[in-house]
This record gives sequence, C-alpha cells and structure tokens, in this order.
Amino acid sequence: MGENMLFLFTIFIVLLVFLVWNVLVWVWWKPMKLQRYLEKQGIKGHPYKLLLGNLKELIHVTNEALSKPMKVSDSILSRALPFEHHLAKEHGKLFVIWYGVTARVNIIDPKLIREILSNKFGHFGKIKPNALVNLLSDGVFSHNDEKWVKHRRIINPAFHQEKLKMMIPAFLTCCNELMSRWEQLVSNGSCELDVFPEFHYLTGDVISRAAFGKNYKDAHRLVELQTEQAEHVLQVIQSIYIPGFWYLPTKRNKRMKEINNEVCSILTDMIKKKEKGMKDGEAPTNDLLGLLLESNFKEVQENGKSKNAGITISEIIEECKLFYFAGHQTTSSLLVWTMVMLSSHPEWQVQAREEVRGVFGRREPDFDGLNHLKVVTMILYEVLRLYPPEPVLMRYNYKESRVGNISLPAGIQIGIPALLVHYDPEIWGEDVEEFNPRRFSDGTSKAMKNQISYFPFGWGPRMCIGQAFAMTQVKMVLASILYRFSFELSPKYVHTPYFVLTLQPQHGVQIIFHKL
Repeated sequence: MGENMLFLFTIFIVLLVFLVWNVLVWVWWKPMKLQRYLEKQGIKGHPYKLLLGNLKELIHVTNEALSKPMKVSDSILSRALPFEHHLAKEHGKLFVIWYGVTARVNIIDPKLIREILSNKFGHFGKIKPNALVNLLSDGVFSHNDEKWVKHRRIINPAFHQEKLKMMIPAFLTCCNELMSRWEQLVSNGSCELDVFPEFHYLTGDVISRAAFGKNYKDAHRLVELQTEQAEHVLQVIQSIYIPGFWYLPTKRNKRMKEINNEVCSILTDMIKKKEKGMKDGEAPTNDLLGLLLESNFKEVQENGKSKNAGITISEIIEECKLFYFAGHQTTSSLLVWTMVMLSSHPEWQVQAREEVRGVFGRREPDFDGLNHLKVVTMILYEVLRLYPPEPVLMRYNYKESRVGNISLPAGIQIGIPALLVHYDPEIWGEDVEEFNPRRFSDGTSKAMKNQISYFPFGWGPRMCIGQAFAMTQVKMVLASILYRFSFELSPKYVHTPYFVLTLQPQHGVQIIFHKL
C-alpha cells in the first residue's frame, strides 16, 4: 500500500513539475526569447511583462486619451490609436506590442506593407479568432487558404456591379424613409439631431433589405443582436486570452452563446424559406442571400463530384453574420465622419451639393448618376484617409518569413496601422492633417504616389469584397441629404473619435439641419 502511495505521489510531482515548466515556458521563456530576437533586428517596444505583456500600459494610455476631447482640426492619432502613436514616435516604422504573451509586430513602411498584403508567398493569413470572438462571425473575412478561395469564389457574384445595380431600389427606399422623417423634424426651418444613432439604424435597415429582401422586417432583430455581440467581443479582445475560458459559465459567456443561438435560429429560418422558394420555382431575387444561395447552388452543380463542393448551411449563416457586422459598422462609420467633415468645411459641402443637383436635377439618385459624382467621391476618399473604419489591419505569420531585411518567426501577429500610414507626412505632405479632398482629384494611385499607403478597405487579394456596396450606399445617402438640407455642427458636439472594432464617435455627433 505504501509503495503504491509513493508511486502515485511521484507521478503527481512529475506531472506538477511538467505543468509548471510548460506554464513558465508559455508566460516567460518563449516571450523573452522572442523579444531578444526582435530587438536584434531593431524591432523594439515597451518591455514584455510577465503574463500581462503591455496591456497595463496600453489600457492606461488609452483611458487617458479617451478622457480628453479634441478639436475637429486636430490629428486623431493620439486619441484613436494612442499607444501605437506613442511607440511609432519612439521607435519609428517598426515596433512591437505585447498583448499578454502574444507579440504583435506593427509595420508602417509601405514597401513592407506591400509584401505582407500581397501575400505572394502565402505566409500571411488572417488571425483565427478564439471561440468567443468567432461568435460575431466566422465568415470569409477570417478564412485562409483553400477555404478562403472557395468562399470568396461563391460570394463574389453577389457583389458584381450588375447585382449591385439591382439593390439600388432597396437603398433608395431606406433613404427616402429617413429623409421623410427628417423633413418632418425640420419643418419649422431647423432641427438638431444626433446622426450617429440615425445612421446606425439606417445602415441596419439597408443591410436588412439588401440581404433579405421581402423578409427584411424579420432581420431587424439581427442588427440589435449583432450590435450587442460586438460590444461583448470588444471586451473579450481587450482582456488576456486564457485557453479554455470559453467553457466557463460566466455571465458574458452565457449571454454571448444566447445571442449566437438566437442569431443562428433567425438566419436558419430565413435560409430555409429562401431555399423553399427557389425549389418551388419562385423568380430569382435581388437580395444578397438569394444571390449567395444561387451562386452556391451553381458551385455544387459544377463540382458535384467533390465532397467539398459548395458551402454548408452553417457556413452560409456565418457569411450572413459577416454581411451584417461589416456592412453595418463600416458604412455608418463612413457616413458619420463625412457629416462631421462637411459640417466643418462648408465650402466642400456647397461644392458637393452643387454637383448632386447638377447630376440629378429633380430626379432621384440612380446607379449611373452616383458613379458620376467626382467631388463627392473625392470627399469620401479623404474622409476614409482621415477616418478609416478599420484603423488597424491584422495578419498572422503562419511560417517563418522574410520581409525586406527583417525575419519574422512563425506564430506572431502583424499589425498594419492604416491610420498611422494615412497620416504619414513623408507620403502625404505637410498638409497631412488637413481635410483636403483635392489630393484625390486624379484618383487614389497618384494621391499615394504609387506606394501602398492608402487602404481603408484593405489591399491585395483580401481587399474588402463589399467596398462598392458600401461606397454606393454612402453616396446615395449623401446625395439625398445634400439635396434637401444644409447642416452644421451643433455647439453641443464634442469631437471624440475612438476605436471600438470600428472608428466611432464616443459621444455621438450632434448636427443642426436647415431645410433648403
């Protein structure tokens, strides 16, 4: 009996030592080894601290930045990306941030950015989110390799220009409903509105109609659920990732799972209704879901012999979740900052209004006319430079890689702070902090001097598939507003841009509208 107890005790001690050793390797030995490796190549940052990395400093700097408003004319770097901005000033165009035990090498050099975003060697892919973050969406945005290729091929037809044209009536219906409500509010001459929630609702309405057609009313609940899910995901991202934490019955974990279950249930019902209609011979629809199912059906027919032909119902659900989050958040962000810029620069508001009236006269905006709005397009490009919806692009290095003169080990994150590149005076000139749409008068390539220094929708093979969808929608909304109203910032407005999954106003955007 004593020998058995001694044997079990010995086994316990060995397992305990093994566990402690592996934890020490994870939280100390590997990060310190990687830190020395990066420093030898001149990639520095704040020193790694046990388990926390730089999270304590990052949270302190961010909270301090968010406690202070700024002028509309100021650079937003110190508020939207305060920690990255601080490290870039200290260490230049290559620096590292430790998110717990994970190193993120940040790159601001356009030559290196070209190599990473072109991904010609197939080393740089999307970071695979943990299980909790995945609940927001596990669509094409987060896939890699063959899975990404297949999903992109199936989704692409839904975003072709001729398909986008067919969605214009849905865009116009949503715009007209919002404009009618605003006209009633401004019936006495002027009215103050916080446009941030207004655009949040509008873009949710647009994506609901564009994605689900006649079933759009059932989809409004998805906007509420995905918005709440995004708030939970943000909290998860800002905390230290602990393996297995997903399985703990915490209040947030349970709520995120509840939201996901309800979202999946709503989407499953919609997909089944749509599939039944297609089988019953209903006429093809112009909504994103119908186009996606149609494209998937063709894929299965053409590659039916392959067991991996097409995508599953669960994968279609994830793509629909991505439609909602990406289409909703990105477009509302662009709209709200465009209103701030046009309110602050009335001369550009006047030029844009004159162009809209010259192109459309008294008729409603249409697809061809929207593509002839050169001044409006220049304005949107400049807003996207100053206020990119996704201020940091993320990649993951799956294999040891050489980029320029630096060697990047496998397993590290790569951050490309688009916002810092968009504000680089070496690329954009001394007026880099000024709102100057004229810099885009000859298009984006000449504006960025043929460098990869402007990528509000990404760049390379993984450029955002919904770029044309978002830009068309925003042009439609702006044309509708400019035709009916002049507007200015309210004295109540406080300029407080901050980065929460997308670039948003911390305290809303109060605008005074005047009827024309």
